[in-house]
Amino acid sequence: MKKKVKIIIGLILISIIGYLGFSIGKKLKHKKEVAERIQEIPEFSFKDLNGKLYTRNQISAKHPKLFIYFNSDCDFCQVEGKQIQEHLEELKNVQILFISFEEVTGINSFAEKYHLINQKNITFLKDYESKFPEIFEANTIPFILLYSKDNQLLRKFKGATKIENIIAHLPTFNADSQDFYP
Repeated sequence: MKKKVKIIIGLILISIIGYLGFSIGKKLKHKKEVAERIQEIPEFSFKDLNGKLYTRNQISAKHPKLFIYFNSDCDFCQVEGKQIQEHLEELKNVQILFISFEEVTGINSFAEKYHLINQKNITFLKDYESKFPEIFEANTIPFILLYSKDNQLLRKFKGATKIENIIAHLPTFNADSQDFYP
């Protein structure tokens, strides 16, 4: 009887270890696929605050890009908004895309509070279908991605990030044009 119990316990342990190994392998494979997918700005489809479709085709081909996934109720996101407001001059040659899943009124309030609404290099977008976390594997707010002018991922920031850290990772950049539309 004791031998049967030992065999059953052994089989259960082997099954658990096998399942955990499979699960970990599956998660690692998914992380690798996402990492490869976001090395270059992937295809996306969000809407601007007027409800007009905004895709990868609308982003600048001449400037680095900063994607900021945020929520206006998030304290860390509010700090990011204030820091960007305070460093607009240093970020003038960066196309900044603020993306949120919340209602347009909340996004507008955030943009107005930090005087970011009428900046030509800043665009606010609504993620109507909550696809940003899936596309970019965003699991925190704020979630920030810095891309080169050639759409190559330079750096990923999760959670609260000092603006100086973001600015330090910007490529040396001289733009002939401040036109943020292709």
